[in-house]
Amino acid sequence: MSQDLMAMLTQAFDESTKLYQERGFQRRVGFGKKPALVSVDLANAWTRPGNPFTCDQEKMDNEIIPGMQRLLKAFRAANLPVIHVTTAYEITDRNAPFTDMGLWHNKIPVDVVDLADKELWAIDSRIAPVEGEYTLLKKRASSFHGTELAGILRANGVDTILVTGVTACACVRQTICDGIADGFRPIAVKECIGDRVPGAVAWNLFDIDAKFGDVESVDRCVDYIETIGQSQA
Repeated sequence: MSQDLMAMLTQAFDESTKLYQERGFQRRVGFGKKPALVSVDLANAWTRPGNPFTCDQEKMDNEIIPGMQRLLKAFRAANLPVIHVTTAYEITDRNAPFTDMGLWHNKIPVDVVDLADKELWAIDSRIAPVEGEYTLLKKRASSFHGTELAGILRANGVDTILVTGVTACACVRQTICDGIADGFRPIAVKECIGDRVPGAVAWNLFDIDAKFGDVESVDRCVDYIETIGQSQA
């Protein structure tokens, strides 16, 4: 992101922060007693180059993947739930009389993520699931909409979701919005959220922090997970 754009966003955030705080926004939802990691669409179609959904590669390689590796290490050491979320479609013919894409293909090229091509929707090998972790297939932006996610989390006593992934303006944001609506404490992990569009991450994290969940650093989240792990020891 250019320095000029960042300067403009910073000015907008400063002005908006004053307004929000005067009106009682930017409260804290806080960490709960049992977290799960919900990693949204960190699959090859989003994390690797050459796809319509490819996100900012510099941030992906230098921030998101290393941050995810730290989070996964902490979650695995503490024996806490990890859910890897991905997106793919079985009927990708846009002219078919019926398709699991619904109407979304009329706005974005979801038809390229074909369920038959596992390499596209497989979780990036650098953060690949291990035994005991769940891979959830979704069809819409939110990881909750039309999926089993809320039920799985509740069945395992989860009250807090640490959300990572792409994109900040769509699937990550919708997951966080639906997460708090369904009664979970959403924590957006700052360094582990990306997008394709310059400024989209900064703006959406600012707005999420004001209205729907807490934005916290990888360091803060790892400290929290390690504390939970120690209390379970």
